Amino acid sequence: MSLRQLGSLFAPRSVAIVGISARADNLGALVLRNLRQGGFRGRLWLVDRQEGEFEGLQVHAGVAALPEAPELAVVATPAPSVPQVIGALAALGTRAAVVLSAGLRQPGPDGRSLEQAMLAAAGPAGRLRILGPNCIGLLVPRSRLNASFAPGQALPGAIAFATQSGALATAMLDWANAQGIGFSHFISLGDGADVDFGDVLVELAGDGGTRAILLYMESVTHARKFMAAARSAARSKPVIVVKGGRAPEGARAAASHTGAMAGSDAVFDAAVRRAGMLRVATLEALFDAAATLSHPPRWQGERLVVLTNGGGAGVLAADALALAGGRLAALGEATLQALDAALPANWSHGNPVDIVGDAPVQRYVDALRILLAAPEVDGILFLHAPTAVVPAEDIARACLPLLRRAGKAVLACWLGGSSVLAARRLAADAGFPCHGTPEHGVAAWMQLADYHRNQQLLLQPPAAAADLRVDREAAAAVVQQALHAGSEWLDEAAAKEVLQAYGIPTVSTLRARDAQEAVEAAEALGWPVALKVVSPQLQHKSDVGGVALNIGSSDELRRAMVAMRQRLAVTAPQAHVAGFTVQRMLQRRGSRELILGVQADPVFGPVLLFGEGGTAVELHHDSALELPPLDLALAQQLVARTRIGRTLAGFRGAPGVNQAAVFDALLRVSQLACDLSSIVELDVNPLLADAEGVVALDARIRVRPPDADASARLALA
Repeated sequence: MSLRQLGSLFAPRSVAIVGISARADNLGALVLRNLRQGGFRGRLWLVDRQEGEFEGLQVHAGVAALPEAPELAVVATPAPSVPQVIGALAALGTRAAVVLSAGLRQPGPDGRSLEQAMLAAAGPAGRLRILGPNCIGLLVPRSRLNASFAPGQALPGAIAFATQSGALATAMLDWANAQGIGFSHFISLGDGADVDFGDVLVELAGDGGTRAILLYMESVTHARKFMAAARSAARSKPVIVVKGGRAPEGARAAASHTGAMAGSDAVFDAAVRRAGMLRVATLEALFDAAATLSHPPRWQGERLVVLTNGGGAGVLAADALALAGGRLAALGEATLQALDAALPANWSHGNPVDIVGDAPVQRYVDALRILLAAPEVDGILFLHAPTAVVPAEDIARACLPLLRRAGKAVLACWLGGSSVLAARRLAADAGFPCHGTPEHGVAAWMQLADYHRNQQLLLQPPAAAADLRVDREAAAAVVQQALHAGSEWLDEAAAKEVLQAYGIPTVSTLRARDAQEAVEAAEALGWPVALKVVSPQLQHKSDVGGVALNIGSSDELRRAMVAMRQRLAVTAPQAHVAGFTVQRMLQRRGSRELILGVQADPVFGPVLLFGEGGTAVELHHDSALELPPLDLALAQQLVARTRIGRTLAGFRGAPGVNQAAVFDALLRVSQLACDLSSIVELDVNPLLADAEGVVALDARIRVRPPDADASARLALA
């Protein structure tokens, strides 16, 4: 879709309303009243089926009767007529349209949906851009444009808001007006048949009057376009997202551990992080984050100190920070000595820094000055509960000059009601967002931390790791052989051949059709061995008794095979036993069981997974996701987002593992995901990691005929 001509949508010099009548519920009439009440200064025309007059304006009989092409048309006609109206507007030369009409996804007379017919009628891509259908419209206060049937006007401001939900749009506008929140743009996308979030983000990124962009999303189309636009916008201003539909749909029918853990909402989280945006959980948090990030404080790091005149408030803040995964700063000896000299003997002597309830103005100033100078402190949460000792306004006036010169982030929390209103107003006017409770203050700090982590990910260009020697042709040949045979899953030996082609170490594995071949394989590999069933119907072999470990002799191996067949006849009678694999048992003390995976998400394409592996992989839910391609820095950050990743360097006497080998394996799986478009699901579980390196003990790979080249599948070009 073209990015051209959105200027005609957001700042038109002329507007035509198509579909106008005197009916009380007529959308066209509501739009006309909103345009007039909003003070639109451009030319305004009305169109209906018959010529006439409405509220003092001439009504033209059909689009062709207009004296000239309007820059923007608002279409409020019945759904079956919309394609014809759009075609007439395109022929006239109109550059943008807002289609309010609903029901365009129903089939038309020619079998196509009315929406498809509408897009075809708009002409070549970008000739006439369409917002909607099934939308409320849009409001651009500085252009005096209210091309919507929303119940009222929007206040002018520097926040842009775009939403897929029409009901949410009207409720949000009403709420924002009550709160005194203004907008640069207020956009209802509706069904998003043409203009989508990608288009809107590109337009708003370059808009000097927009300081922050807020999105309510339910789905993403054109993932690569969206990611490119989001990354571009997030480089210039905060982009904050709340998304409906958090249920992990992708897990409902997954056949692999990776598929079960990489649900669609978790994938969306990974996309948001990589694009440098911030995701929040609620609409209230959306505007809280906008208030915090619209005046971004100087960011140094995540070590927070809580400065308070009440011990209870400080404890609540510390608790909230710990529960959110934040970091309290550990005060250094020099800082503690300076605070001892400035504060009474009964101060808290730690973080939170409780300067006691009788604190006069100078005590606040002295404590702030010391903490702002402390190198071990990255930011300050300033808490004040009202007292009779000194008015809160006096404290604000004394401290604000220090805060304006601060080289680190400071958030203010004025607890109470009327007695702190003046202090809140002074702080807000100086660009310091104010929060009403310790928990809200901590939530704002964590939003800042998440946002800056994501901004660091944004700085990592989407480039594959360099100098990886892989044999793409050999791996592709194995996959192609399985596709030619009609197999959906590669057997374990074939899956390991693919991994070996990409330089990922695997334990030696041989195929066996019967007990004699299994014994020969075991003697070639060396005892003890593991025996595993091969069946296209069994992906989790251990769940049904299809794995036997630590087999030490030929007799034991034969007995194990007989017992395995007997178990499978009971636990998986539908499974066809195609044979067995035999592999050498590895005994590595101090090793960790990891999982590496790839899942083809229907929107964002291949997604990488790293986490704790083994048989309890889905029980512990210790995993993290990332979009490929990866480089070393991104691989390291992916590992660090898991609990097991933080133990790889060693803990409580347990030896560390070769982390470089873990990162290398991740880079190679990333390259594999980028190269081989036929691979839609991959599990390496467990990937055994120790001081010597890594080795894949088990692997499964799911394939399907490719429907696009590998690069087209990637959300990040």
